[in-house]
Amino acid sequence: MSGIATLTRRLTQKIAHTKAKLLDTRKTTPNFRMSEKWAVRIGGGHNHRFGLFDMIMLKDNHIAYAGGIAPAIHRARAYLKDKGLDLRIEIETQNLEELRQVLAVGEVDFIMLDNMSPVQMREAVELVAGRYPLEASGGISEATIVEVAETGVDYISVGALTHSAPSLDISLKAI
Repeated sequence: MSGIATLTRRLTQKIAHTKAKLLDTRKTTPNFRMSEKWAVRIGGGHNHRFGLFDMIMLKDNHIAYAGGIAPAIHRARAYLKDKGLDLRIEIETQNLEELRQVLAVGEVDFIMLDNMSPVQMREAVELVAGRYPLEASGGISEATIVEVAETGVDYISVGALTHSAPSLDISLKAI
């Protein structure tokens, strides 16, 4: 947990000059999710989703199964209404054309920019113009996080916070 908190703190400090908030993901060690997400918060990061039950995340496979972006959003909204649920919807976009389709439909709460380049992210920020919070995701590392944050996105999710944080070498030996 110390390694997770330390990595989170290091990354949050790198992006502190921007509005971007650092998010964890559900990629946690089995039976350690609560502790690992707590360590992210201690390090200054924010928790995204705890599980599949607290937000609808429409990813590429859901969109393909539904027959496209518009049907996926409409089906998700209909499901929530039918079940009397009050959950937020986030949709994954992989390029600017998909982003434009989401903007045409609306009815979502967050938009994920998945594996987009910083150039594409900057254009996405301009297209969205503050109408929806934007989350950058996919392949973001310590080496790239500053450039991503400086695009103007609201959130940056980094699975490595929990699944790849190095353990700290903590010793009580006298030096």
